[in-house]
Amino acid sequence: MKNYKKVLKITVLVVLALVLIAVAAPYLFKGKIIESIKKSLNDNLNAKVDFKEADLSIFRNFPNATVNLEKLAVVNIAPFEGDTLFYAGDIELNMGLSELFKGGASPMKITRFKVDSAKVRVLVNESGTGNYDIAKTPDSAPEASTEESSNFEFSVAEYQLTNSYFQYFDEGSGIEFTMHDINHSGSGDLSLQNSELNTHTDALVSFAIDSVNYLNRNPVQLDALLGIDLENSTYSFLKNEAMVNQLPLEFEGFVKLNEENTEVKIAFQTPSSDFKNFLALIPETYSKNIDEVKTLGKFEVKGLIEGMVDETHIPKIDISMQSENASFKYPNLPRAVENINIKTFIVNKTGLVKDTYIDVQKLAFTIAEDAFNMNGKFSNLVENPFINAHIDGRLNLANISNAYPVATDTPLSGILDLDVSTAFDMKTIENGNYKKTKNKGNLVLKEFEYSSEELAQPLTIHKADLTFNPETVTLNALDTKLGKTDLKANGRITNLLGYMFNDEAIKGNFNMRSDVFAVSDFMVSDAEEETESEPTSATPQAEEPQIKIPSFLDCTIQARANRVLYDNITLKDVKGTMVVADEKARLVNLSSSVFDGGLALNGSVSTKTETPEFDMNLNIDAFNIGSSFNQLKLFNALAPLADVIQGKLNATMSLSGSLNNDFTPNLSTLSGSSLTEFLSSKIQPQNSKMLSLIGSKLQFINLSDVNLNNLKTSLSFENGKVNVKPFTFNYKDIDITTEGSHGFDKSMDYGLTFNVPAKYLGKEASALLANLKKEEADSIKVPIKANLKGSFTNPSFNTDLKSAVSNLTKQLAKREKEKLVGKGKDAVVDALGDLLGKDKGKDSTATDTVKKKDPVKDAAGTLIKGLFGKKKKKKDSVSN
Repeated sequence: MKNYKKVLKITVLVVLALVLIAVAAPYLFKGKIIESIKKSLNDNLNAKVDFKEADLSIFRNFPNATVNLEKLAVVNIAPFEGDTLFYAGDIELNMGLSELFKGGASPMKITRFKVDSAKVRVLVNESGTGNYDIAKTPDSAPEASTEESSNFEFSVAEYQLTNSYFQYFDEGSGIEFTMHDINHSGSGDLSLQNSELNTHTDALVSFAIDSVNYLNRNPVQLDALLGIDLENSTYSFLKNEAMVNQLPLEFEGFVKLNEENTEVKIAFQTPSSDFKNFLALIPETYSKNIDEVKTLGKFEVKGLIEGMVDETHIPKIDISMQSENASFKYPNLPRAVENINIKTFIVNKTGLVKDTYIDVQKLAFTIAEDAFNMNGKFSNLVENPFINAHIDGRLNLANISNAYPVATDTPLSGILDLDVSTAFDMKTIENGNYKKTKNKGNLVLKEFEYSSEELAQPLTIHKADLTFNPETVTLNALDTKLGKTDLKANGRITNLLGYMFNDEAIKGNFNMRSDVFAVSDFMVSDAEEETESEPTSATPQAEEPQIKIPSFLDCTIQARANRVLYDNITLKDVKGTMVVADEKARLVNLSSSVFDGGLALNGSVSTKTETPEFDMNLNIDAFNIGSSFNQLKLFNALAPLADVIQGKLNATMSLSGSLNNDFTPNLSTLSGSSLTEFLSSKIQPQNSKMLSLIGSKLQFINLSDVNLNNLKTSLSFENGKVNVKPFTFNYKDIDITTEGSHGFDKSMDYGLTFNVPAKYLGKEASALLANLKKEEADSIKVPIKANLKGSFTNPSFNTDLKSAVSNLTKQLAKREKEKLVGKGKDAVVDALGDLLGKDKGKDSTATDTVKKKDPVKDAAGTLIKGLFGKKKKKKDSVSN
């Protein structure tokens, strides 16, 4: 029993010791392992290597130890200074516990590793130098680290790569190969000279040459059993199956890494010849589920890639895709695609990249009674792609969606007839030298509907007839409908290929005719996407429409329209020239009949900025004042009193500012000037509070009788304010001068001067004029100044009455004085005394107990009452 207790005690102590060692090991060896990793990497790489965090665990994968590295980055030095060659969010390394206790002279064996969220970017610059060539040569490695340069030995039994990304880009050739969402795993003993590695890979693959996409995020799966011969650096494909989109491929061959080059030989083919293989080439997003598709005929893909890979060569390529008299039909669609014939080759016979070409000897099919044929050759794909192709046939576009699951917002419709040949190289297109292209043939499209974000609603093309010439494309006829708008056009396009391949605007000259052109048909919604910070409500906010000048237009249009509908206005017989470029329309000599008169316009409108802008010069001829000012907010803001004026006007205007979403001017941004002439115009004061107020305060004028014929006014406007330069008009023999300003908010501040004949100022004024001859009395005028303030809906009006009376007496005194000049002082004094009512029979120094009446004061008081109100009887004022 004692021995038993002793053994148990020892066992417990050993277990406790092991637990203590397991707990302490991460702290004891963590620094050593981390330092070993950093030193090994930096001593052997011409790059900067670092990681944010490292962790050592004994229990996670017991009995193995686990080392975790977080956010490891390998950053290049010159000539790729600052470029990240490799980044990993997390790296997990597994090794036996015994590896932790090895000395520095013995390498640590890694048995399993996992990399997550890795990003690898391999770049080859134009001089042929790659950023991946970062391994130090023996001469460049530090001597002190020679023995420690192999601190790790990979004896991997299993590895895994998840959620990763790889990119290869060659700036010289323009070749770009990208793999997204990589998930790759493998198992095998890589420590052996000869071994087998069982791998599984799935990723989204993209491949482009000179920005031309040949694969675009196409799904690829690969199950490969690789034979690895480390002594001869040869990797053989023993048993392999791949899936490109939904197309299965079997392949075999090898890759051998030599000192100067890489030797490649890979042969592949489809495991069956079912025509479903062709549909499987199309991304599943577009081809949908092909399991239940009924097919007839064969489709085969086979190829051989063989040769050397070095700085100047790629392997030779011989890939073929062929089908004869095949067909397919989707179970839920009424039409079938039949008589499918495909004969296409991808070839490179020299091993030079520039000699790779695609030869489409035949691509043909029929849908119902419609037939389509194409052939072409695409060569020199890397340096300067050359295209030589011919297309002919007839397609009922509605039958395409009846035979193939096309995902479109608007159902396809229309008949396309074409017979077109083209030959060009991309550098010619890029340089804009379209004269060197060879195009010929015809294209006719009928009853086609087109939708775009830059159009408010679908555009119906009743007919589009084009002839392709070597240098240009002639638009023989275009007949379209957009909402209420109808358009007919013909003309010439000078750079259709530039529009198709270079994202250039369509350049050309066109003649356009329209019976009805509604501006609202070209208004598109421009609402911003909702964000979490935006307020929400039970009722969704309506999107605000906005007119956008298409960005793809760069052309001159000679236009004519019988009617143009703009807001609530109808313009008739509109004609002129419109030059469109860079989302800006410049209008040249545009003329129209509107408001019973004529309009001539030159200017521009731009929708390139977030807020549309305009700059216009207008010539207005005999506009009807009532209808034009009532229907145009702009005119009403410039002259709020226009709605009380009947007649016509001529005007010249210069306007600039911003536009609202409905293409009407934003008055708060408006600036410019105007010169206006009124023709046979009369006032209706009863329609205006302001004029009614003036009429009630001035007894000597009847505003209804005012005639504004030939009146000219000049005004300027900016920052929501209209400044009116002084102008004078006549009411009978009264001159009225006006100047001041008003705001678009209807506020006003005006000064008026009424130059009134004295004879209109009542009986008292007549008494003052009694000693004058009639001609003299009629010529005397009294200026009455008035201020008009407040607003047009709540006006205030006041005058300077004392100034009017004073002016009258001063004028009369001056006239009498001028008559008596030279007749002596007494005559002047007597005459002025008579005028002012003094008693000639008494001494001027004498005093009376009863004062005489003051005729000037009495006349002035009565005069004021006569001018601005009813007369009241006034008792004489007597003082003792």
